[in-house]
Amino acid sequence: MICINSVAQLRIIKKFVFHTKNIALCKNHVLRILPSAGASYNSVCGLHSCPILLKRRKTMEERKLPKAYEVNQKSKGEIVDIWRNITMAELANVLQKDLDYVNDLFLGKVQGKHTPITDIKELHNAIRRSGRRMRIIGKVVETKEKTEEKDALPRPPAQKSELKPRPPIITVMGHVDHGKTTLLDSLRNSRVVDQEFGGITQHVGAFSVKLESGAEVTFLDTPGHAAFSAMRARGANLTDIIVLVVAADDGVMEQTVECIKMAKNAHVPILVAINKIDSPKADTENAEQMLLQHGIQVERLGGDIQAIHISALKKINLDQLTEALALQAELLEVGSDPTGPVEAVVVDSRIDPHRGRLCTMVVQRGTLKKGIVLVADTVMAKVRLMRDAQGHLLSEVKPGYPAEVEGWRELPSAGELVLQVESEKRAKAVIKFREDQKEMEKQEVDKVAILAKAEQHQLLYKERLELRRRSGRFRLRNQGPRKPESTPQDDTPTLHLLIKSDVDGTLEAILETLSTYNYPECQMDIVSYGVGAVTENDIELAATFKAIIYTFNVTCPPTLQQKAEAESVQIKHLNVIYKLVDTIKEDMNSTLPPKQVESLLGEAKVLQQFFINEGRKSVPIAGCRCEKGILKKSMQYRIIRNDLVIHEVKHPIVNASFKERS
Repeated sequence: MICINSVAQLRIIKKFVFHTKNIALCKNHVLRILPSAGASYNSVCGLHSCPILLKRRKTMEERKLPKAYEVNQKSKGEIVDIWRNITMAELANVLQKDLDYVNDLFLGKVQGKHTPITDIKELHNAIRRSGRRMRIIGKVVETKEKTEEKDALPRPPAQKSELKPRPPIITVMGHVDHGKTTLLDSLRNSRVVDQEFGGITQHVGAFSVKLESGAEVTFLDTPGHAAFSAMRARGANLTDIIVLVVAADDGVMEQTVECIKMAKNAHVPILVAINKIDSPKADTENAEQMLLQHGIQVERLGGDIQAIHISALKKINLDQLTEALALQAELLEVGSDPTGPVEAVVVDSRIDPHRGRLCTMVVQRGTLKKGIVLVADTVMAKVRLMRDAQGHLLSEVKPGYPAEVEGWRELPSAGELVLQVESEKRAKAVIKFREDQKEMEKQEVDKVAILAKAEQHQLLYKERLELRRRSGRFRLRNQGPRKPESTPQDDTPTLHLLIKSDVDGTLEAILETLSTYNYPECQMDIVSYGVGAVTENDIELAATFKAIIYTFNVTCPPTLQQKAEAESVQIKHLNVIYKLVDTIKEDMNSTLPPKQVESLLGEAKVLQQFFINEGRKSVPIAGCRCEKGILKKSMQYRIIRNDLVIHEVKHPIVNASFKERS
């Protein structure tokens, strides 16, 4: 039996068979040859035209198994990641081969190991010659191991043998108008209190004082107003000793309690100065008892805290206070390392119209000299000049002394740590690293908000999906009214304001006070804020947003004042913080629309209704009795029945004689 596949094959077979009549074509093109006298059976049956007949037939179990098709997969090369404009050297690193091998892949068409390969097709062919496949990705940024830390950090604490004596830093704290600045004026024979507007301190002062005993100390004068809590907190963290000033006539007040808490949190020793003992209403025993209620136990009441009774205005017992301060400083054994890089703390910063950006700082470690490079947060400075509180030039500033430094590129924030670096290049690297860190922190915060919103959206989607499956619908109908295509405008009145302050610390206090505002009927929008005088850009910005410029201890040149008047921009000059807050309140009230307030003048009871004729019309008349207040013709009347208004009338005719008869 021969298996053939077509009629053409059958014709070929007939040529080799003697008796064609013995050939029969069966189903599926199987040729059956019958034996004849001229051919033996074996010779005919040994003829095969297809190799399929030589295969082993499948069993029944094998036929029932599912058919499995085996496809010979083409071998693929390794995938390598490359990027556009890759160089020969970079490609050699990716392929882990030498440059000669890579040069042979390009057939010598690319020369130079730093030459970028711009032709993608040529690059693809070279990768195929290496037996690999390529995948285009973004350029890989190599992260080399850092030999040094990008950020500038303070040095480890110095050994006790390296410490040298330094002046103690003493912070004077207390309630407003208790005599803190007057006490410092008496100690250094100055009149700083006359320079403050309103008789209250609104800045942090840092200056060195030489006592009568010969010891030198550094004083920090902090404001006592409630708005300057951040300034007091910085003073408490920076100081070695806190002098708590308490007025003998007022006793312990709100800011006094706040200062006590700050001192305890900072673990700083306290020395109490009970001031104004010359006042007719002075009661020192009551002040000490009030201090005891807040955890301050003076020596007279069995405690370990010194309390000196003084009068800062008349300089009474100031020598006892200075002796107590010198003794306390000697017991603390304050010291610092004057060698090595400088470490300091920013007390305050401001912009001078003639000297530029200035920063008052207290040196804590190292010696500050002219020409060194400083970094505070994300700003830098190359020290140009150094001055003391009296304006005298200084050649160097040792630990424990304050100084006003010139040469800052931008204003540092109050309370920032100042560190010395080797060069301006190093300072820029530190600033770049810190800015990147802040950006990463901001991204982490945004990521948390995005994930929370996505989770909320996913929960809503699953709820709608479950509802859709239960209802058997492909799409749910929109629930509720159709959403508007445009966002409706908010008609809430808004006060736009622009703040300019003289120093950074005061600006911080103003913004902290304004952040407590929460009144939904009128919004507050702080367009901009900054330190320094009013500029032309400020006026243009205020004109754009129709904002009011509030200046605090800042002057405005006459030319800019004329431009502001031409642009219809209001500039309000203020120098006391509580007056600034009151002015903002008044302006906010003026932006609110007037409210209609009903005032009840009188009440009457309807006794009878009758009609009178006026021409051809019949007019109803209500006979009433006045039971409360008074009725006037110019007022508006409202008729109420069962707590429902059934009629309102303006300027009715009131007949007093009829009212009296009723």
